[in-house]
Amino acid sequence: MHQEWSRLAVIYTRILENPNHQLDRYFNSFKELAGSRPFLELRTAEEAAAYVSGIASEADGEVLEGEVRPGAAEQTPKPVSAGSTEAVELEKYVAIREALYKKAKEFDSKILGFETAIRRPYFHVRPLNVSELENWHNYLDFVEREGDVNKVVKLYERCLIACANYPEYWIRYVLCMEASRRMDLADNALARATRFFVKRQPEIHLFDARFKEQHGDIPGARAAYQLVHSEISPGLLEAIIKHANMESRLGKLDDAFSLYEQAIAIEKGKEHSQTLSMLYAQYSRFSFLVSGNAEKAREILTRALDHVQLSKPFLEALIHFETILPPLRQIDYLESLVDKFLAPSLDGSTADKEDLSSIFLEFLGLFGDVQSIKRAEDRHAKLFLPCRPISELRKRQAEDFSSSDKTKLAKSYSGAPSPGQSLLGIYPNAQNQWQAGYGAQPQTWPPTTQSPAQAQAQPWTPGYGQQGAYGACSSYGSNYATQQVPTSVPQSAGYGAYPATYPVQSFPQPTTAMTLTPVQQPAATVPQNYYGSYY
Repeated sequence: MHQEWSRLAVIYTRILENPNHQLDRYFNSFKELAGSRPFLELRTAEEAAAYVSGIASEADGEVLEGEVRPGAAEQTPKPVSAGSTEAVELEKYVAIREALYKKAKEFDSKILGFETAIRRPYFHVRPLNVSELENWHNYLDFVEREGDVNKVVKLYERCLIACANYPEYWIRYVLCMEASRRMDLADNALARATRFFVKRQPEIHLFDARFKEQHGDIPGARAAYQLVHSEISPGLLEAIIKHANMESRLGKLDDAFSLYEQAIAIEKGKEHSQTLSMLYAQYSRFSFLVSGNAEKAREILTRALDHVQLSKPFLEALIHFETILPPLRQIDYLESLVDKFLAPSLDGSTADKEDLSSIFLEFLGLFGDVQSIKRAEDRHAKLFLPCRPISELRKRQAEDFSSSDKTKLAKSYSGAPSPGQSLLGIYPNAQNQWQAGYGAQPQTWPPTTQSPAQAQAQPWTPGYGQQGAYGACSSYGSNYATQQVPTSVPQSAGYGAYPATYPVQSFPQPTTAMTLTPVQQPAATVPQNYYGSYY
């Protein structure tokens, strides 16, 4: 409208640098503009000045150190019309924009799938579904691999409009800018996250504390932890452990011990504290591993028995604590606590009691004597082996079989198992010793004689009648197993599952005349760490 052709050409240039669905239309409009207006009207003042300076530099090149080039006087300059020069310059001008257009067009074809999968580019309080969250992560991965920081920043800002309530995207943005040495953008993103968008979620404040500690801002890290302790999530076990670990790294052991003591005192005032037992267990372990004071560590656990109820996590922590202590170990004292927990009068699920009994059996196998092992095995057999009727086992086997991949039955036997296979991989019914305990599996033996006709009609021996079917051996590993709703982080136990060490041994069945067609075995379960991710 205002006939500002040079500014219009600049706008077209900026458009052609970025991928969009209307690139073809904008490029054709630009070519129409370049063909309808003189080249002098398309150039900006800066471009015109650069063009004049370029001509001047070419003229200066005719003179070398104040001397005229030999033969320069005899050379007759060829007349060049102004129109031909302008046409050449216009052709170069359009060619540069065309190269930008082609590059943007190629990039647009690469990101088309990501852009199509974005169903909600705007903010809404409803949580995004798993596919959309995964698409944003994949899109960010792709753009980061391209290496253009400007494109990365723009995409993160777009992402954080739709995913503003998800701390993981803010954390990823901060780490990406830190890796790109753009600390100004990293600090800005972290401030926006902790002060406005996800300020009620402990996860972002714990990250803030660690980030500031790494960059030398110790007062800022302490302030972030104190904010979690006082306002965001008082009594959060993860925050207490990480804060104490930071003070230990800084050489302030007394402050670290004081943090545990204060947290324990607060939890004692609650009627039904869910974290008091784990606080005692972590405090005891911290005292021994950091200060090396075994007596103080045992004193903490002894004092805890006066304030907490016996539970599987607490006793499991006690057992593990005894494994890392130097001799002499208090096996008799530990056995009395296990007996008390396994008593029918004490509340608790049968599964937890059975698991703890199995863990204690493993502990005794390493450090106990023959008599203590015999007492534990007799107690385990008396309490848990009669609790598994055959009907329950058969029902469980039927459910496992219905969820398994029946196509595995069609695969042929590939020969003897390789030496690298574990017992769990060879015998799929072998249960994890820590999770299934020492529960007995009913065995039925095959008949001693069998006719060929019967062998052909029955592909499986009766000895395999009680074997559990093969469960599904694969699951989709994703960062978003469930929809993520912005809420406070739940209390996470300081102790995970006790590591599975020894698989149950399976003994070979008597040889018969029938043909066996084994299926492909699932991979053995990867043992989990005993403790969480606090260390």
